[in-house]
Amino acid sequence: MSVDLLSALSPLDGRYHSKTEVLSPYFSEYGLIRYRVMVEILWLQHLSEIEKIEEIPTFSQKTQTTFKEVINNFSLDDARKIKEIEKTTNHDVKAVEYWLKETFKDNIEVNEIKEFFHFACTSEDINNVSYALMLRDANREVVIPQLEEVVDSLRNVAHTYASISMMSRTHGQPASPTTVGKEFANVVYRLERQLNKLRQFSFRAKINGAVGNYNAHVVAYPEINWPSGNQEFIESLGLEFNPYTIQIEPHDYIAEYFQILILINTILIDLSRDVWGYISLNYFKQKLKEGEVGSSTMPHKVNPIDFENAEGNLGLSNALLSHMSQKLLISRWQRDLTDSTVLRNIGVGLGYAVLANKSLLRGLSKLEVNQLVIERDLNRHWELLAEPIQTVMRRYGIDSPYEKLKALTRGKEKIDQKTIQDFINTLELPDKVKNELLSLTPVNYIGKAESLAESV
Repeated sequence: MSVDLLSALSPLDGRYHSKTEVLSPYFSEYGLIRYRVMVEILWLQHLSEIEKIEEIPTFSQKTQTTFKEVINNFSLDDARKIKEIEKTTNHDVKAVEYWLKETFKDNIEVNEIKEFFHFACTSEDINNVSYALMLRDANREVVIPQLEEVVDSLRNVAHTYASISMMSRTHGQPASPTTVGKEFANVVYRLERQLNKLRQFSFRAKINGAVGNYNAHVVAYPEINWPSGNQEFIESLGLEFNPYTIQIEPHDYIAEYFQILILINTILIDLSRDVWGYISLNYFKQKLKEGEVGSSTMPHKVNPIDFENAEGNLGLSNALLSHMSQKLLISRWQRDLTDSTVLRNIGVGLGYAVLANKSLLRGLSKLEVNQLVIERDLNRHWELLAEPIQTVMRRYGIDSPYEKLKALTRGKEKIDQKTIQDFINTLELPDKVKNELLSLTPVNYIGKAESLAESV
């Protein structure tokens, strides 16, 4: 069967391809090969700058330009050629080395020192640097910008509806009022904290040979300070150097990075469920889209599918990222290959998050507050004012304020404005204070919610 959008096994490469292809340059097979080619070339360039490696002359400007062109213009056809070589080598990184030798065979400078491609490297030296660069670039160019878009959308909702009062629900029961905007502001604040961690995150790499001890390096060039020089190489790529490893970089930083993403995903699951609930209460309406169908049999329905899709795909992302966070930290003795096949699924874990965030953005753009329903709900629950009344009674030394309000309101079928105001009028309070309590309504009892929403 030919692979197209309908025959793809993964929905990320089929049904949702257009929404997740932004990650393909980083985490596809092509992307991995491209990063490997880049690392191999950059490593050779680094070796040429070490004075004690006299065998490699300083490359001419023309050759330096050719190196850049090979990296920048690396194509799908180039990747296919490497995959053809792999059919013979049965080794993906060795295939890259052979392709590079073939690619530069007509360049005299490079061809004369072609055996310095992959010098003193184990495959993991190339792979771990490639994955670190892939993750760093995707984080900077895809993950953070998309999450910033989500946060900006939520902030816009927070500011737009900062003053729209809404009844809270704690334990599913009516509770002190908030505002619609304040509830979105809470999410903005949570996400910004995690986004700052992503912005500051340090991706790690190593390039220290077969088992992390520079064995081959030292035999070939014992006079070179390899740990220092290789640290300089890794840091020149914008990565953090890990000096202590087995054959593989132990992936601790990947687990740490995924844990931040899992936390962000979980915050967004919380948001998706809450918004879903508010839509079901009719607190939110959804803008209609011409031609869209909500149900195959019930024509009236406008389902909250964007938030449902987001919740489902965020859960899938978390499942994959959680497994990778645990599995990647474990390697038998100095190396086993279980991490290799797992690492190839990074794009899948991130892909479900990217897909979910697109659903969230679409869902948020369709929300409209149904203020009439929200205010009607508030005005049915005057018992919400039991909290401020008993709190003021405490201030003025009235005996058993909590108990008196409990007796007045708890378990009663209906508490209306008259019930509350009649009670206030019985209290021995200064007239000014009593009038302030009488002016309270479930709609205006919102504390600092409005200003908090506007400040986020």
